[in-house]
Formats: sequence, structure tokens, C-alpha cells
Amino acid sequence: MKVLNFGSLNIDYVYAVDHFVRAGETISSNGLQLFCGGKGLNQSVAFARSGAETYHAGAVGKDGGMLTDMLKSAGANTDFVRVREDCASGHAIIQVSKSGENCILLHGGANQSIDEAFVDEVLAQFGADDLLMLQNEINNLDYIIRGAKARRMFTVLNPSPFDEKILALDLSLLDAIIVNETEGNGLSGKTKAEEIVAELLSRYPAMKIVLTLGKHGAMYADATVRTFCDIMPMPVKDTTAAGDTFTGYFFSTLLQGATPERALKTATAASALAVSRMGAAPSIPSLEEVNALLAERGW
Repeated sequence: MKVLNFGSLNIDYVYAVDHFVRAGETISSNGLQLFCGGKGLNQSVAFARSGAETYHAGAVGKDGGMLTDMLKSAGANTDFVRVREDCASGHAIIQVSKSGENCILLHGGANQSIDEAFVDEVLAQFGADDLLMLQNEINNLDYIIRGAKARRMFTVLNPSPFDEKILALDLSLLDAIIVNETEGNGLSGKTKAEEIVAELLSRYPAMKIVLTLGKHGAMYADATVRTFCDIMPMPVKDTTAAGDTFTGYFFSTLLQGATPERALKTATAASALAVSRMGAAPSIPSLEEVNALLAERGW
């Protein structure tokens, strides 16, 4: 089984700040670093470093060489990354506070240049039982989802950032969804974890659902299984790619035949390592590091 991640690629401008900028306020940063990022790129790096055969599809500008280099160095195939001459790569302005929390401002750039002809060209190379990973940082999601369904691909959506475009999608075409509490509330209208999961399963009974709960852990649910995993404590430096790391490792581990419980534990350990490091893609650990941490903690 191959993994196709049709997603964003961003250059991240990461500013270290004492606190997040408030309305009307001007502050000085304590430092600036440039990293490769974008939810799509981060998740492709996580899939690839976890051992999955990973292909990334998307678009960059002429300034995007560092992004494709990062994917290649992680072991992901970049044959389906298109270089646009008429626009710059997507980028993110990220504030990281002293406690390691972040807030992010995105500019789509080349990520919003995905046309239907390109989608058809890419999907033609994949088929039944291949996994398609999607996020909400590129355009034409609806067309991609319908094309994947026609090819019987196993389609996973991470509806982040959550907005009205997500509500317009036919989610019944998905095989799995991974959401945090905010996204889960937006989709279900519920606030408590169990209620979010129950509501989503009532609407989409064949769907596999992963709900991440921040410091309270994560849970998995489908028509027959529900399981929970607590967090793995780790000193926090930067939470930027934690969710993307979790996503890639969870579904990669599940694809390799592990139980949802095992996949939750592996993804939790991977994201724990990611938050202990600075940056987005550079913080994502290798499978060897994740397995070593699992053994060390007795998981």
C-alpha cells in the first residue's frame, strides 16, 4: 500500500516571543528561525520517517527548493510536486511563546493553485487500497475526494484549518477523519469527547475516527472499537508539528496491521518527541527514535 499525501508545503517563519501579539500591540521577537512546514509536508515527513512508502503531491514556487529537499531527505517521493512560475510558495508566520505554545498565520501561495487536470494526473498513478491523506491547506478538496473515491482509495481527512469549506464537503466519501476538539465540535456540534465521537459515528457509521485531546490524550473509534491513550509526558519546546506527527505515525502504524490501540501509543510517543524539539518538519522523529522511547517508557 502506498501513501499519497495531497497537501500543503510552507516555509515557516518562526518567531520566539514572550507572549502572543495582542490587538493593537507591537512587540519585539527574541529570535527568528526558518523551517520547512505546512501540514501536508509535515505529515508526509511523518509518514516517510515511520517507514511508509510516501508520495507527496502539491505545489511550490521557485523559492520552494528547501521544501522538496526536506521531503526527499525524509524519504518521501516528490515526483508529484509541481513548481509554479507565477506565484511564491505558501508560508506561515508562527509565534512560539515561552511555554512552547504557538499561533499561526497562513498564506496559501502555490498551495492554492491545484487544478483539476493536475489532480487527475496524480490520482491516475494510484488505486484501490492506497491511502490518500488530505488537509485543508490546499484548494479543490472536493474534487480530490471524489476522484479518490472513484479509484477506491482509503481516504483520510484532517480538516485543519477548520472553516466553511470543510462543512461543504461530502464527508460520507471519507474512510477516516482525524480531528482535535475544536474541529470535532465544528463537525458534530458537541463539546464532550464521547459525544463528538458518538455524533460523528451516528452520521458516518463506516468511518474510522481519531480525536486528539491535547494534554488529555487521544481516542479512536469505529463501529466496533473504542480505545483511548493518555499523553506521554515530555518537556515542551515547540508544539508546531505535534498534531501532524501524530497523524502520520497513527495511520502509518495502522496500515502496517497494528491495532488502533498500538497505533495510538506509537503516534503519542512520536508527537511527544516532536514537542521536545524546535521547528515543524525538523522536529519529527525517526521510527527508531519512537521505538526506543516506547521501550524506555514501557509502552
